[in-house]
Amino acid sequence: MRHKRNIPNRGFRVADQIQRDLGELIRELKDPRVGMITVNSVEVTPDYAHAKVFFSLLIGDSAESEIALNEAAGFLRNGLFKRLSIHTVPTLHFHFDRTTERAAELNAMILQANANRAKEDEPKADDEPKADDEPKALD
Repeated sequence: MRHKRNIPNRGFRVADQIQRDLGELIRELKDPRVGMITVNSVEVTPDYAHAKVFFSLLIGDSAESEIALNEAAGFLRNGLFKRLSIHTVPTLHFHFDRTTERAAELNAMILQANANRAKEDEPKADDEPKADDEPKALD
């Protein structure tokens, strides 16, 4: 029997499908520690044995949600078995993704820096240009 050729980008497609299916399965969880979760990305190992699932949280405690999701990983993996048609469904490892929080912090810092610069660049009443200070035309 000949081996099948490697399908290009199969790992990425499997990760995308896991991301979509996990989004639906997580909504079915009844654990109160799991808040409003968005699955941001999934990284699958080349042998499909493990998957890192990165999530962000709108409402709730990130540490509690991460613990709850890792406890429910077996239930979620079982749900993936029923939905996916691949030989090996990976073991799920959930990690809180701080990307959105960091982006908001950086945005606030940039806005603060721009506000400070605008205050520094503002001409004061004493610094008004005089008639003698008019720019001279270059020949």
